[in-house]
Amino acid sequence: MPNLSKIIDTDTNSDSYGDATTDISVVTLPHENAAAAVITTNIAFRESEVITPLPLPGNGARPSDKYYMPWGADNMLPYSIIDKFEEDETLAACADFQSEVCYASGLQYKAPENAIFAKEIEDFFEDNDMTAYFLGICKDIKRFEFAVSVLIIDESGNRITNIYRKEACYCRFSPAKADGTIEYIVYANWRFPVSNPDHYEIIPLLDSRCLRTSLLKAAAKGIHKVAVVTRVPGIDSMYYPIPTYGSLFRGKWYAIKKLIGIAKEAKLRNSAPIKYLIEVSQKYWDNLFKARNAVTAEAKNAVKLEVQQEFVDFLTGAKNSGKALFSSYFSTPEGKEIHDVRITKIETDKEGGDWASDHAEAINMICFAMRVHSNLVGSVPGKSQTNNSGSDKRELYIIAQALQTPYRQLLYRVHRLIINFNRWQGTKVEVPLLQLTTLDEHTDAKEVSAERHTT
Repeated sequence: MPNLSKIIDTDTNSDSYGDATTDISVVTLPHENAAAAVITTNIAFRESEVITPLPLPGNGARPSDKYYMPWGADNMLPYSIIDKFEEDETLAACADFQSEVCYASGLQYKAPENAIFAKEIEDFFEDNDMTAYFLGICKDIKRFEFAVSVLIIDESGNRITNIYRKEACYCRFSPAKADGTIEYIVYANWRFPVSNPDHYEIIPLLDSRCLRTSLLKAAAKGIHKVAVVTRVPGIDSMYYPIPTYGSLFRGKWYAIKKLIGIAKEAKLRNSAPIKYLIEVSQKYWDNLFKARNAVTAEAKNAVKLEVQQEFVDFLTGAKNSGKALFSSYFSTPEGKEIHDVRITKIETDKEGGDWASDHAEAINMICFAMRVHSNLVGSVPGKSQTNNSGSDKRELYIIAQALQTPYRQLLYRVHRLIINFNRWQGTKVEVPLLQLTTLDEHTDAKEVSAERHTT
């Protein structure tokens, strides 16, 4: 029997676990028509320890004097977030819906009638793929709560000729100076080793507190490429914003929804329902790998399989009947219990046996956390589900678009900067809303003007 005082201890609410994607395995219980699901669920938006800047690699023996702030303890946090969304169809649908509603009818520059620079604006849109740019920016702002735009200044230093997006997941900030200024961003594919300067790009970053002044200074210095960060204000984040949907991964509903899917698959494949849920934190695995000197992927996998078997041996068999389980834990000053492993018995005699109501409840909780009504994305199908009328859905869609107002206003700022720098006086930045209409208007939808911003 394993030493469960050292094995048992998990809580996905812990502040101290590292960044990792969900690792799931199903183990068949011997002598029982059932199985146990072992889930490693860890994603930490806020680290319990101070994250220090890391140096960028230089050329050969010559080290670089540039540093960057890692995003998460292992710099892989955005990719862990992406993996979470790719693993769940409801999360993916809600994220796309939020981006599309924020995009509305697309970004437009409205020049005054008969403006002499109208052709310049038309050429600017022809030279830049504004549709792909703005939709990508909307995806970044809704997924990571910040987006990066890059501006190209012509050789004369008098005109901004191009704008394009740098994917947020590939961007890292430089360490802030004493006055809070972040001087540059580092753009690289951090999924792979970044070993020399050819693998990354450093782009000067405009000060968001005074965009126009910092842009004029950069142009005066002959800098022709600058970055602008559009960031959703947060209440507790130094560099990378903490999205509000992060509560999904610290709570239970995300894991519950995944467990229901695993249980249904196990039952369909071999009629073996999931009887136990074993939640194991990544911190526990990391400590165990160190204790057993498991360095390679094969050695780590062997350790995992061995410990999983120890769990199964403890949970099954007549010799373990009536035995007590001891687990160690500690409490934070707020009284929250912190564990490394937790075993939960799942009721398998539920009426109907398909967890339909639990599945619908989990979906609704995910949609709630993403601030998307489940009927708008069709994530809870079925004849028995409550459905809204057409008028209710139209009102829900109008509300969803109205809630994007602060995000659009944040996104307008970089375009107001372009209009001001290029001296396109009187030009308005606008994202017209797509409003669903009633049958008496003899049209399915129409564009309506949202709040406009004039420079």
